[in-house]
Amino acid sequence: MAVLSLVATFAARLLRPAQSCRPHCRSLHLSAVRGEAIVISGKKLAQEIKQEVRQEVEQWVASGNKRPYLSVVLVGENPASHSYVLNKTKAAADVGITSETILKPASISEEELLNLISKLNNNDKVDGLLVQLPLPEHIDERKVCNAVSPEKDVDGFHVINVGRMCLDQYSMLPATPWGVWEIIKRTGIPNLITADMIKEGAAVIDVGINRVQDPITAKPKLVGDVDFEGVRKKAGYITPVPGGVGPMTVAMLMKNTVIAAKKLLRLEERDVPKSKELGVASN
Repeated sequence: MAVLSLVATFAARLLRPAQSCRPHCRSLHLSAVRGEAIVISGKKLAQEIKQEVRQEVEQWVASGNKRPYLSVVLVGENPASHSYVLNKTKAAADVGITSETILKPASISEEELLNLISKLNNNDKVDGLLVQLPLPEHIDERKVCNAVSPEKDVDGFHVINVGRMCLDQYSMLPATPWGVWEIIKRTGIPNLITADMIKEGAAVIDVGINRVQDPITAKPKLVGDVDFEGVRKKAGYITPVPGGVGPMTVAMLMKNTVIAAKKLLRLEERDVPKSKELGVASN
């Protein structure tokens, strides 16, 4: 999946020797003698971030700006995708962001989907836009990701945003690796990955998500790529699945939507003087 391929690039940009924690970081101390790994709650950190976004949104609206608006395009009937989108729209409502989910059948053609994205790109009401992945096999995911306006690309998947990120330029950051980075920063472990790192006491951020059948209840459940119960006995820190990176991804999407709203307003204010200079009437 595209987001997984971005994790290493994002980490290479951000995990540098000179990094230091922000004032709200908390120090966690490694003990020479310890038991199981400390479980880092992505849910708790995500709530902190969403509270920050909520305050930012209300200040933004109170200053006379329109409320940020997020459009989510959902294609097909994939249960996991529907669950992810529901979580995102619930989070949007929680922080005061207006959102809509546009449902399209799996039979939609690539051309029809691209036309829809073009309309949303040109809709001034829409600040943030994401197309939930995966898409049906007959649709080129990379073409779709690149069709979303870079300024509205709250997933951070557009090739321009990826390129800007790699060049250390301002860009919309992909939500999952950004969430991982926030976990690292907000748990006070700068310079986490070093050349001499050993497995004993390592910090494990699990980005994987798999739907399996519970051997006891026979019901489906979500697990990560890490043997949580086994690894927690040896690791220093570990994130669970669910309840780790997932909530952080949704929280960072909300932050990206606010960023997109503010950036679009700045672009509009910049274009108004140009229009007047050219003698073009503006609304």
